[in-house]
Amino acid sequence: MSLTARVREILSWYPSDNPGTKANLARFMMTGRLAGTGKLVILPVDQGFEHGPDRSFGPNPPAYDPCYHPDLAIEAGCNGYAAPLGQLEAAADRYPGVLPLILKANNSDGMGGPSDNWPAVTACVDDAVRLGCSGIGFTIYPGSDFRNDMYGEIREMAEEAKALGLVVVIWSYPRGNGLDKAAETAVDVISYAAHVACQLGAHFVKVKPPTDHVAFEANEKIYAEQSVEFDTLADRIHHVTQAAFGGRRIVIFSGGAAKGRDAVLDEIRQIRNGGGFGSIVGRNSFQRSREDGVALLHDIMDIYAETERDGRN
Repeated sequence: MSLTARVREILSWYPSDNPGTKANLARFMMTGRLAGTGKLVILPVDQGFEHGPDRSFGPNPPAYDPCYHPDLAIEAGCNGYAAPLGQLEAAADRYPGVLPLILKANNSDGMGGPSDNWPAVTACVDDAVRLGCSGIGFTIYPGSDFRNDMYGEIREMAEEAKALGLVVVIWSYPRGNGLDKAAETAVDVISYAAHVACQLGAHFVKVKPPTDHVAFEANEKIYAEQSVEFDTLADRIHHVTQAAFGGRRIVIFSGGAAKGRDAVLDEIRQIRNGGGFGSIVGRNSFQRSREDGVALLHDIMDIYAETERDGRN
């Protein structure tokens, strides 16, 4: 399948990257049911590390098997699959050259410790190359007391990854003493977090869908002066993508905690209407039965495919 005009356009937004990295960017965008549209649906399965295996896989026991997830990604036609080191090592050779992999290179666990602590580096770029990955994933906490350490870690890792032709995916989750719970998903804070990830060299940025809350008074004043409206999630998605270098970086949105099918699809439609590039959907797919998970992912992809057919970006 030849590169589409849309994929070529997106690749042009990364002029400093070498041919190896551009090849991996193209690999993500030319894989699965959304191949060629410039839209992405990625299956992430780092929840076992982050939340524990029982909370993550207990609702659908076959998902304890690390081979379950790449099988699900392939059957559903996802653009890629992201997981921590051990999980990828258990199944990395299942679909070599067929399913683009993202090595989640830092993680934390849910068994206690400082609430504002930063994730430990749990894998390296050499691991990603050894396992045939197309990219690395890394979480940062903008606003955290430990943000400078995280920024330094991803700067070094991104430099190495790009030199070896890998894509850099940054999970950007605001939190810290200066941000209350409402502020963590406020539209101005999520936009800021997406922008920070872009400044740190991310090719793909993952953020949470923003609420209509505005955390900072200075931003509220600007929004009022410019008559910016955030009444719908689509409005807020548009603003977040605008903050990501004027839409010249790929911003995908987390699926969040498990919820009903209609709620998931309503949110996806809003992300599509706002110009979001796609979703990274974990618990809402693998905590369902295999059949239901595949069906939901297909429904999500169909919604994003409509964007292309309607001529919207």
